[in-house]
Amino acid sequence: MSKKRRTGDKLENDVVDAKGAGAAIASGVTASAIAASYNDQIRPVLDAVDRLRHLKVTQEGIQLPTIVVVGDQSSGKSSVLESLAGISQPRGQGICTRVPLVMRLQGDPSADSPKLQLEYSNGRVVTTTEANVADAINAATAEIAGSGKGISDAPITLVVRKRGVPDLTLVDIPGITRVPVQGQPEDIYDQIAKIIKEYIAPKESIILNVLSATVDFPTCESIRMSQQVDRTGERTLAVVTKVDKAPEGLLEKVTMDDVHIGLGYVCVRNRVGEETYDQARIEEARLFKNHPLLSKIDKSMVGIPVLAQRLMQIQATIIAKCLPDIVKQINDRLIRSSTELDQMPPDLINTGDAVRVFFHIVKKVCTSLEKILVRGEFGGYADDCNFHGTARIAEMLHMQRSCQRNAQGSDENFLTEEMRVLEETMGINLPNFLPRSAFHVMLKKKVEMVSQVPQDLVNEVWEYVEDLVMKVLLQHSENFPQVQSSCHRAIQSLMEKTRARSAQHVKEMIEMELVADYTANPDYMKTWEAIMEGQKKFMDSVDDKDKSRPSKITLECFGEVDVCHLRMHADLAAQAFDLRARLTACWKSIVLRHVDGLALHVLRGVKRLVENDLEDELANKLLGNNMAGVERMLSPPPSTGTKRDRLKKSIVLLQQSKEVVANIMDRISAADEA
Repeated sequence: MSKKRRTGDKLENDVVDAKGAGAAIASGVTASAIAASYNDQIRPVLDAVDRLRHLKVTQEGIQLPTIVVVGDQSSGKSSVLESLAGISQPRGQGICTRVPLVMRLQGDPSADSPKLQLEYSNGRVVTTTEANVADAINAATAEIAGSGKGISDAPITLVVRKRGVPDLTLVDIPGITRVPVQGQPEDIYDQIAKIIKEYIAPKESIILNVLSATVDFPTCESIRMSQQVDRTGERTLAVVTKVDKAPEGLLEKVTMDDVHIGLGYVCVRNRVGEETYDQARIEEARLFKNHPLLSKIDKSMVGIPVLAQRLMQIQATIIAKCLPDIVKQINDRLIRSSTELDQMPPDLINTGDAVRVFFHIVKKVCTSLEKILVRGEFGGYADDCNFHGTARIAEMLHMQRSCQRNAQGSDENFLTEEMRVLEETMGINLPNFLPRSAFHVMLKKKVEMVSQVPQDLVNEVWEYVEDLVMKVLLQHSENFPQVQSSCHRAIQSLMEKTRARSAQHVKEMIEMELVADYTANPDYMKTWEAIMEGQKKFMDSVDDKDKSRPSKITLECFGEVDVCHLRMHADLAAQAFDLRARLTACWKSIVLRHVDGLALHVLRGVKRLVENDLEDELANKLLGNNMAGVERMLSPPPSTGTKRDRLKKSIVLLQQSKEVVANIMDRISAADEA
């Protein structure tokens, strides 16, 4: 059997003991029945839960077992609490309770006199006496909610250590009122309803619904609110007050249960006038024993002592149910907060720390970019194609090759341009001699036609690379947004230099093509010879004097062409064909030379960028000017500082809470084993 299960069994057994003590309470066997009725094994558990409440573990989203007292205005809520605690509550017209009042009752048989203290406003503690407690509560309320009649959700904790009180912790909520009185805000109902719902909504809360016997229970606003969060009533206990004022039909009300009170009813008589609390209990017992109507109500459903016993029993049960889960929640949240704090940027104490962190960021950026842009690894970005760097750059190079390869010009008048150039470059030379100047003119024209293509390519590549570099940098420097703008400027400056180098490279590449018509590529002659094999077929169609042959023929590398317009220039057409063949073969080599050269230039530039230039540029930008950029890393943004402080406080609170519950769990386990 698990430790948690044994713990739950132990607490459940203690509940059974409390039931037996409750019988003693009801019969008045002992002098201090309320205090003596409670099993001593439960007290440490209550202390642990109250310690967690004092630590404000609820701020971490961990709900604690709580008995929440609700009721319509003037339903007798405060009187019930007075009877349980044996001390006076603030009195007056309108809303008496204007803030949540957490009452921690601790029975102390050895106490010669009651010890009372108030805790509020983030740790302020005020010691008071029975005679002055009402005034102290009023003063604390005024400090929290103002001196008027407004309300607040900031709680006051009243700790009462006194002989003869039950070990209970209850939260008294402002009474429900629909119509604001003078001095109250117009939305007083909405404000109170919001506070009530916050306290009664958690499944760990037990709702102590105080009802006046003088009203119909189904019409009570407190019943309506509790039913909204506890439809079956399984965690609602009803206390019926003012029973002496409306005894008729009360038995039927509490036995028929028209409003689904799952934990049952307890009818009570509160203190009247100047009665002492002991006198009030005697009068209460006499009332339920002798009254012709009230005496018919089962004795297990009447009296403040029975109410105290029932509340202690319920409190012990809910703690037994919730404590193992509370332990788990504390551990889970502690792990989560610690992990989140570990993942935050470290505290930078001095410039040396900042420099180390800065170069660590740069190293991670360069490593990521090397994987993406050089090695073609994108494991961390499998679903984001934009980060598949080598593939994207390869696509751009392929588009450049296609654009240059297809730069043939219009073939609407096949060889017309070649013949025009041959005529313009005609000189005194041998027949059928192909002037070099004609070839050079045609080649220059083709080169100039596509000269913008490589420039557009490098611009596109570096624009993509710049965007990628910036995204990776932002990803790795997200904890230091205060330096991202400087890094952005450094990257822009670096990419401007890179673009300038590429622009110069493209310019020189184009200029080199215009210097000389040269290639050592053996494919040049193969391509030229393959095209020239179709020259005879071409000339046969051009020399057709009777025009019996079709005007369109299909030629190697040129496809279907119309030769009709060439038949009157047959001699020149042969030279034009040869010129086109040489241009086509040469252009194939030029395109390959451009694509290969530009690809190598781009890949070298990318490698240089991620291995050297990026780190140098970032270092110059952030370490220059007396390290002004790195100095900014020492001043984290407010959001980071606030988050770190919050997490540190959370971890301290959760560690203290963990120690509290660990101690009580060990104690329960030791008692269980004994």
